[in-house]
Amino acid sequence: MIVDPTRVCEVLVGLPDVRVLGVDDVPGGALVVHIEQAGDRPPCLGCGAIARVKDRETVFLFDLPCFGRQTRLAWRKMRLRCPFSDCDLKTWTWIDERIAAPRLSLTDRAGRWATFQVGGRGRSVSEVAQELGCDWHTVNDAVMAYGAALVEDPGRFGKVTALGLDETLFCRRGPRHRKEFCTSIVDVGANPTQLLDVVPGRDAKAPTEWLLARSQAWRKAIVWGALDLSGPYRKAFLDALSNVILVADPFHLVKLANTKLDECRRRVQNETLGHRGRKDDPLYRARRLLTKAHERLDERGESKLRGLLAAGDPEGEVRMAWHAKEVVRSIYDITDAVLARQFVTELASDLQDESCPTEVRSLGRTITRWLEEIVAWHGSGVSNGPTEGANNLIKRIKRIGFGLRNFAHYRIRVLLYAGRPRWGLLATVRPR
Repeated sequence: MIVDPTRVCEVLVGLPDVRVLGVDDVPGGALVVHIEQAGDRPPCLGCGAIARVKDRETVFLFDLPCFGRQTRLAWRKMRLRCPFSDCDLKTWTWIDERIAAPRLSLTDRAGRWATFQVGGRGRSVSEVAQELGCDWHTVNDAVMAYGAALVEDPGRFGKVTALGLDETLFCRRGPRHRKEFCTSIVDVGANPTQLLDVVPGRDAKAPTEWLLARSQAWRKAIVWGALDLSGPYRKAFLDALSNVILVADPFHLVKLANTKLDECRRRVQNETLGHRGRKDDPLYRARRLLTKAHERLDERGESKLRGLLAAGDPEGEVRMAWHAKEVVRSIYDITDAVLARQFVTELASDLQDESCPTEVRSLGRTITRWLEEIVAWHGSGVSNGPTEGANNLIKRIKRIGFGLRNFAHYRIRVLLYAGRPRWGLLATVRPR
């Protein structure tokens, strides 16, 4: 049993080689614990002589709450000097990173705790700062310092066989709210999904540079590349991964078919009635039924859809676009890869027939350009669904922070939350 009150206080403080000098208990305020280093003073780095204490400077640090109260450490940091006047190294500060990392106002343990709260649990920086009794920048600086060491850990992710690319909105800037995007790089073959990195922009440059920065062995292990119908992302894959098989995401192809159907509906609406859709117009009333899957329409819904098309689509163009959308959906009901290739090839040709509406012919041309990527799904089963899931996690961090504008901070925050860092290393990493 420990009976020395000073020693009891040192044990409660829990820092190594620290001597507690006193505690200020201000009613209604934070506890202020005065400490100094208790270990052997380091020798002079110039000549190796035993250093002497020149003076002491008190540095205040924010620490973890104690007994439900906010706590500060008043660290009497020693300034040492060499006893020999002819030594090149005159004075230096005795730094102990076990107490606090350089240039941070949180203690080491408080900084690591804040990093896990913000990155691992997805709490807001302001919430953690309020709990510690410090300002936003104090916590954010610590999260960036410790978080950078975790996300740059070379062992954070290993071999990847299926890679997905997709864009997300990063922020809006300027008086015109100009959109800035970023690209998510995701291991879509992992279970659970892992966000590997985020890079600025949604063109081919940044993803290509990121992929080329990986080792050749790592790139060769990637077999599948999942993407939406994006030319820049296709270029990034082909420029950096010569052996990859590209797979067009089924969701985005069906979404494109629905978009072309809606464009056709709006065009026919304007041509027949001379104005945009209004609530009593047949085609406007049919807009939800048109995008709904045919098998999900009951008898009443199908009868209503046919009646509205008969009333608002005199040439049958919207009906043809609706049938085209349903046929595109049926691509993914085919299980045989050879049959799927034949079906998609014939479908792309049929959709470009002169009798089809302009929007349907455009859809047919797109399917022709992406035929290899579309039929590759039947041999891989890979999709960009996991990438969309990672994007949802990214958006959660953006909502918690009410938007982020600094890309470096944004990248570390989302990788700590969705990038599956090795949290077991948090106790040992050195802040950057």
